[in-house]
Parts: sequence; structure tokens; C-alpha cells
Amino acid sequence: MTIQQNISLLPFNTFGLEAKAAHFAEIHSVKELRHCIRTGIQPIMILGGGSNMLLTGDLRGLVLKNSITGINLLRTFKNKVWVEVGGGENWHQFVLWAVRNGLGGVENLSLIPGTAGAAPIQNIGAYGVELKDVFVRLKAVSLETGKMKTFSHHECRFGYRDSIFKQEERGKWCISSVVFSLTKHKHHLNTSYGDIQRTLENNGVNLPGIADISRAVIQIRSSKLPDPAQFGNCGSFFKNPETSQQVLQSILASHPHAPYYPLENGLVKIPAGWLIEQCGWKGKRVGNTGCYEKQALVLVNYGGATGAEVKALAHSIIQSVEQKFDIRLEPEVNIL
Repeated sequence: MTIQQNISLLPFNTFGLEAKAAHFAEIHSVKELRHCIRTGIQPIMILGGGSNMLLTGDLRGLVLKNSITGINLLRTFKNKVWVEVGGGENWHQFVLWAVRNGLGGVENLSLIPGTAGAAPIQNIGAYGVELKDVFVRLKAVSLETGKMKTFSHHECRFGYRDSIFKQEERGKWCISSVVFSLTKHKHHLNTSYGDIQRTLENNGVNLPGIADISRAVIQIRSSKLPDPAQFGNCGSFFKNPETSQQVLQSILASHPHAPYYPLENGLVKIPAGWLIEQCGWKGKRVGNTGCYEKQALVLVNYGGATGAEVKALAHSIIQSVEQKFDIRLEPEVNIL
């Protein structure tokens, strides 16, 4: 392991934005991580798959690419197993591994970019399933002391696309491994969200299994989301907002077919992509960036865009949605 200087981060972010790291290293073990911490170079930033961040400038300090890998069975129960996954493992490849081995619980999270270690930070979710639904615990190393700590489900304080690692513990830890609880049989299949059921029917699947659901999700996501190799992007840029019944009724008065999902706390969730589309942004291009033509929730780099351009576009979208619907969108990505 070598600490390099003045390294381009272009290959390490899916938005395809140019920025440089003053110092950079790729770590493959906790031992290597602790060695980097002992150098005293500060601040330290952990980089996963680079799929959930917007770089608006060069980064000082030390950027560490988490490449700690490994998938191991920890415990076996009657109808479930605990699997420990290295923080640097590619998330989608882990999902495919689980499906191949007949283990259920993460099939709806297929094709989500990023790493297993970044997944709890964001509490990733899709098609009716969130990471917290299968999470057991994680191990993380303090970027200040190098000491390891185990975080329980309760201690992670998961919320909608949120966790303690995006709040008061933000930027303080490197997640070295995560333990998930997956089912061996009698899987709880979630096919009610989005286009999953319709896609299964189109595929001629009447009695779906976890592999069928995974394939359906991959089909849906592939049809809606651009390949970062073609157009730089980080997937969904904004969170789906949660709002009051009062605001919903105001929207339904002028848009009676507006989509929404009731929540247990009495609020409702409205798709951010729909709100953005109603404001005329879908497919709109501004300079080198814009909203993807097939999914308004995705901001893209058409080539040569800067982080500042993307940030300015996001700000304009937030303003227009707030003005039209009295709802303020929040970015899902980390803006650096």
C-alpha cells in the first residue's frame, strides 16, 4: 500500500467529475487503514464506490478507497443465516452472490451502485425494501484513534436514506464489515412496489422466487437509469419527500392523479421524480448537465460538466419544486 499525492478522482466517481485528492491510498485491510491513520494526514475521507457523491472541488487531506473485501457465513439458524460482508465489497455483486446461494432479503436491492460499507450510511432502499430490514450489526474503525467499534441496529439510528453516520458521526468512521440476516427458505417476497409485478407478468412468471425478483429489478433499473459509462450520474439525486396530508390535498386539488404513498407516521411520501417532471425538468439540458430523459430524478453529466454546474442545476430544481408545490427537496447524494 502506497500513499500517493495529487491523484485524480475522475476514475473513482460515477458522475465523471474531475477533482484531485491531495493524498490518496487504497486500503485492503484494517491493518492498512490503521497505518494510514497513524500518518497524521488530516482530514481523512473514505471513498466507497463513488456513486453517491458530488465533487465540487479538490479534496485536501487523505482520501482512502475502501477495498476491504470478503463474504463469510457467520451463523446458521433454522431459516436464516448471518453473513458478514467486507466494507469494500461491491453491493450488487453481493446481492447476486446471495441470490445464487438461495438467500433472500436483498433481491429488491439489485443493481444499486456502491459498496457494502457505504450501504448502511445511506440506509439504501428500493422497491419496498431498505437495508435496515436485513441489517444485524457492523464494525467500524475510528478515523481519529484507529480503534474498532461494533454498532448495533439500534445504535445506527436508521431513517429514510439516513443513519447516525450521516448525522453526528458523519466522517468519523470507516466501516470495515457489515453483518446481514438473510433467509434460507420461506422468503418474504415484496412484489407490490413499482413495476415489479408488471415486469414479472411480462416475463411470464406466475410464482416468482428471489432470482425472478432480482432479474425484474435489474430490468426496471436498467430501463430507467443511464449507464455511468455513457452519462455520468449518481442515480437518484434527491430523496422522495415526506409531507403532510394538508400539502398532499393541495397538490391533489390541481393534480388529482398525483402518486403518493401513506406512511405509518401519518405523513405521505411523494415521488421526487414526479414533482420534478411536473416542473418541466425531465429531459431538460442546461449546459453540460441536465435531467435524464427517462427519469427526472437522475441528474447527468453529458460530458465536461463541473461539480459546480451540477450543484447549480440541483439548486434550480429545488427552487422550482418548492415554488410550485411548497415542498423542499433534499439531496440524497453527499455534496463535497
